[in-house]
Amino acid sequence: MSSPQLITPEEKLADAKKQLSFPRIVAICGSTRFMAEMTEADVRETKAGRIVVKPGCDLKSPHELWSDPVEAEALKIRLDELHRSKILLADEVLVVGDYIGDSTRAEIAYARSLGKPVRFTHPEVDPDA
Repeated sequence: MSSPQLITPEEKLADAKKQLSFPRIVAICGSTRFMAEMTEADVRETKAGRIVVKPGCDLKSPHELWSDPVEAEALKIRLDELHRSKILLADEVLVVGDYIGDSTRAEIAYARSLGKPVRFTHPEVDPDA
């Protein structure tokens, strides 16, 4: 008698999305200096019939919610965790911009460790190219 195969939470999520006939989900990644380009990519991906998740806050732009430096640093940690969850939820990742910083490089590595396809608006910046 063979032992039952364990199903990972990721496999359960993929199966649920398939059963619900979800469209593909794209996580947009990149430096927040490219927020305008991310918005444009969001429009194009949405028009193509994909669900889009992307950064929702630009901590480099002034805002009362992150005006205190200590609170801003704690928020950045929470937002990084939130974005990793968006990558986990996604079927693929789209990296926007012609620059890859440390955070985006880590997001690319995380996506690839999960077996997610990664596309680039500027393929020449792919750290694994």
